[in-house]
Amino acid sequence: MTPAELAGAFQAMGLPGYRAEQVFRWLGRGAASFGEMTDLSLDLRSRLEEAFTLTALTRLRRQVSQVDGTEKYLWRLPDGESVETVLMRYKHGCTACISSQVGCRMGCAFCASTIGGKVRDLTASEMLDEVIRTGLESGTRVDGIVLMGIGEPLDNFDNVMRFLALVNDPAGAGIGMRHISLSTCGLVEEIDKLARLHLQLTLSVSLHAPDDETRSKLMPVNARHGVDQLYEACRRYFAVTGRRISFEYALVRDVNDTPWHARELVRRLRGTGSHVNLIRLNYVSERGLMPSRPETVRAFTKTLSDGGVTVTVRRRLGSDIDAACGQLRRGEMRKR
Repeated sequence: MTPAELAGAFQAMGLPGYRAEQVFRWLGRGAASFGEMTDLSLDLRSRLEEAFTLTALTRLRRQVSQVDGTEKYLWRLPDGESVETVLMRYKHGCTACISSQVGCRMGCAFCASTIGGKVRDLTASEMLDEVIRTGLESGTRVDGIVLMGIGEPLDNFDNVMRFLALVNDPAGAGIGMRHISLSTCGLVEEIDKLARLHLQLTLSVSLHAPDDETRSKLMPVNARHGVDQLYEACRRYFAVTGRRISFEYALVRDVNDTPWHARELVRRLRGTGSHVNLIRLNYVSERGLMPSRPETVRAFTKTLSDGGVTVTVRRRLGSDIDAACGQLRRGEMRKR
């Protein structure tokens, strides 16, 4: 609940407004039960237990990279399902990569998260719990958020927007919108809807191919929204918000990493002010797709850079703990 909603509910119970503020602060600190809220009377805590539900997550597994300190968590949800969160450590602070759904229905050919399809959406409180519990478990403050874990955020639009409002609230986690990145596989109508909200977050579009033929092989969503529609939506988003878009591009050996693909990407993006983030594909045994060879990655990067497109190669974090989203959850599913 937002602070205003909480205040309204407390007022309906005959409680003063400051009680709602107290409870909201406790929730922002990660209180998993009303019993932990020690500045509330026992009688009030009992009333709150009867009237409300807290969605505290339970840690099933934690892995810590011995290479770079990246931490990966598998959380059990109240209904027994599970999702993953990854904490990435940088010089400027710590970023949590969180999930927005249990499973995913987008069906991308290179992704472990979509194996088995979508089970359900995460609630705003469950996403907020990912951020809070990750901070508590790791003993560090989460400074930034990437909505790039399990699920398609814009396929869970309303819950994600509520989560963003909650995590941005100064009385709660207080994480600024400019420290939040939202990744989408390219849902055109939802990109337009997001643009109208004028949020100051960073939109990352999982492109993975510059043309319809290649992208349709990798991403079934392309049958719904072809690349021309997607490029147009991105141009509209930039025109409305003034926020530069980042295009994610996972390099798949002999599929989307040829010189032609690099030149076509330059042709499509030159002069748009966008940024391309090249990703060395994480191998998923069930998928069989292979990452591009190092020399191919270098050549692809050079073609983009020489063509005037701003490009970086994503630093690979947590390689020794299977930090790519979906892999821990798959292991948990196999145990059932």
